[in-house]
Amino acid sequence: MKTKPIPAIIMLVAGVIACAAGIIGRMELLDFTKMLLIVLVVFYIFGCIAKLIIDRNFKEMEEDTTDGESAAEEGEEQPGQEQEEQDEK
Repeated sequence: MKTKPIPAIIMLVAGVIACAAGIIGRMELLDFTKMLLIVLVVFYIFGCIAKLIIDRNFKEMEEDTTDGESAAEEGEEQPGQEQEEQDEK
């Protein structure tokens, strides 16, 4: 799974929400800029953490699926495999 853009997406969504809140609240430009910078940095870090968690989970899932495939290669037939062989004939 492609997880590279996850931190940027999370950061930009948080930035859009912060911009909307700043515009609705009629914040001063300097305060708004500081708030936006802090929001972007914090949510980029959250996005990186989320990316690491997702990468680890998918890595474990890939290892689990490769274990199942190796068992099938050793000659153990999986359910439905006979049906596929008959369909090919």
